[in-house]
Amino acid sequence: MPDLGNTRRKLTVTIASLLLVDLATAAMLLSPIIGSEKSRLSEMDRLWKELQAKTRQVEPLRGLDKKVVLAQKQIDEFYQQRLTSQDSTISTELGKVAAQSGVKISEIKYKVKDPEPIGLRPMEIEANLSGDYLQLVRFINALERDQLFFIIDSVQLGGEQGGVVKLQMKMQTFLKANA
Repeated sequence: MPDLGNTRRKLTVTIASLLLVDLATAAMLLSPIIGSEKSRLSEMDRLWKELQAKTRQVEPLRGLDKKVVLAQKQIDEFYQQRLTSQDSTISTELGKVAAQSGVKISEIKYKVKDPEPIGLRPMEIEANLSGDYLQLVRFINALERDQLFFIIDSVQLGGEQGGVVKLQMKMQTFLKANA
């Protein structure tokens, strides 16, 4: 026959130890160390908002490795398509744009600066142009949309004689230094 007294003692000890664990858990839940349910909910809400804010901060960085590769590809394409290594290409392009828009070039000065570490040589261009107002506007628009890259720094309108407006422009472009 099984020893019921021994089993009863073991069962009593087990139930007593489970009651002690329950009491300890209840004491921790209600103690000021853990805090009230309201304070725990407010802390969880604060942490959730903080998580969302940090997630928004790092969102632009997602896929950064792919973005860097894409940007490098776009830079290479820009260098190939919009920059030249020959000075003569720039003067030819300016002459072509002027002829298409009906503007007359009276003087152009080129100043090539020292190469930059990124492999480009800046070139400053000063041009004196003449034509009617509409032709000059077309010239500036065509220059900004041209295949070669030009940055227009300043435009100064001069006097007008018989419908012909004089224009002085300062612009900048870049030459590939390694070619």
